Amino acid sequence: MTRFAGGPTDSPGFLLWHVTLRWQRAMAQALAPLGLTHVQFVLLACAWWLNEHAAPPNQLALARQAGTDVKMTSEVVRRLEARCLIERTTDPGDARAKVIRLTPQGLQSVALAIAAVEDADEAFFAPVADGAQLTVLLRRLAAVPPYGEAKV
Repeated sequence: MTRFAGGPTDSPGFLLWHVTLRWQRAMAQALAPLGLTHVQFVLLACAWWLNEHAAPPNQLALARQAGTDVKMTSEVVRRLEARCLIERTTDPGDARAKVIRLTPQGLQSVALAIAAVEDADEAFFAPVADGAQLTVLLRRLAAVPPYGEAKV
């Protein structure tokens, strides 16, 4: 039935599934004290990154950066706005679009969250001998170029 002699534990996909589940639990644990879900953190961090390194994003640009569904992004952005972590203002270039910026409270939250997530990542990936090579491999699998490089 399977091409993997050792069964599911020889399947890269099955192993990735289990690694992903463990990693997601680690992220949830790291973010729980800050009152953020992992999706909220990713969107908040991406909004911060785009504001700092590109231009204040609208929801579509934020969803593209985060790799999230546009409708789900909109729902989470509304929750972040209700918590006063972000603010949306009319895009001067497109009256239909809203530009997303972090509030002072959002900046404080994202700084704490980034530190917590980076610490959790460091602990989670500690058993990997070559973290830089792992990042290269994951980037290849995700088809995400390094920051500043164009997608191929």
